Amino acid sequence: MSLFGPIYDRLLRWSRHAAAPWYLAGLSFAEASFFPIPPDVMLAPMSLARPDRALRFALITSLASVAGGLAGYAIGYYALDLAVPLLRDLGYWDGYQSVRDWFEQWGFWAVFIAGFSPIPYKLFTIAAGATGMPLAGFVLASVTGRSSRFFLLAGLIRWGGPAMERRLRRHIDSIGWTCVALLAAAFFYFR
Repeated sequence: MSLFGPIYDRLLRWSRHAAAPWYLAGLSFAEASFFPIPPDVMLAPMSLARPDRALRFALITSLASVAGGLAGYAIGYYALDLAVPLLRDLGYWDGYQSVRDWFEQWGFWAVFIAGFSPIPYKLFTIAAGATGMPLAGFVLASVTGRSSRFFLLAGLIRWGGPAMERRLRRHIDSIGWTCVALLAAAFFYFR
């Protein structure tokens, strides 16, 4: 069943829109402090559609994500009591509690790893503010982790160019259904 092919094609069309970099910046900012969808889902098709601008898109994503991370830090530092009900409602509370524990041991490295990996970065930004992590260390870890992740993704796509886009398009449904199966398995495993 070809469900992901049309979605992929639509994302590539949208990624060529003149306002796409602004949408990418907004998504990157929001994801770092409260929104659940990672900016990679927009960065990748934009980089595929315009490999010549892939590194520029990575820079936009990195800067906006770090700015969003600072907003998450401020939420944790100044408004944690207001954020607690939202963290509970969105199902992030247990994860947030684990993140707080990690900060006691790892601090800088916890933010760096969260910035680079698919772990919800927003939990770490809020926890960093709530635990009073030094702002300079938080910014350095965020810039390093987020930039590494986004420049690596954009660089690989730029390197692969149009050939990568064709290969990805050919296998997009298999990749999509594999991701759905992995998410379902993870859901039932952690449930």
